[in-house]
Amino acid sequence: MTTLTRRYGFSASHQLRAASYSEERNREVFGKCSNAFGHGHNYYLEVSVQGNPDPATGMVLPREALDRWVTGAVLDRIDHTHLNTEVPDFRTLVPTSENLILVVETWLREAWREHFADQPVRLAGLRLEETPRNSFRLPPPGLLDTQ
Repeated sequence: MTTLTRRYGFSASHQLRAASYSEERNREVFGKCSNAFGHGHNYYLEVSVQGNPDPATGMVLPREALDRWVTGAVLDRIDHTHLNTEVPDFRTLVPTSENLILVVETWLREAWREHFADQPVRLAGLRLEETPRNSFRLPPPGLLDTQ
């Protein structure tokens, strides 16, 4: 079994604030990230799939197929957006990177069958880098089940 990981960059802005908190509580919890005008990041998303290399091609998946899946399911939805106002999933969900990677996982799962139903591969993991100091990984152990 071989794991293929591809890295994708995208930019997005957000404001971290909980609707149920006062302004003071939001500043206390989220600090400068609760700024009323928001702020942005240049994120990096790593998507890993796992399977046995095809005997004819020697590849787990053609890279272009993986790129089409990630672009359609994720990048086209969030690149150069304000997450709070332009992405419906975050209208009521605080767009922390912890929540963002969970939403991305959902989107990838929803698009899986359309792209890979006939392929003997599976989604093996995700990693989202928000800054050089902050990154988030799914799953903690084991594999994500896309079946």
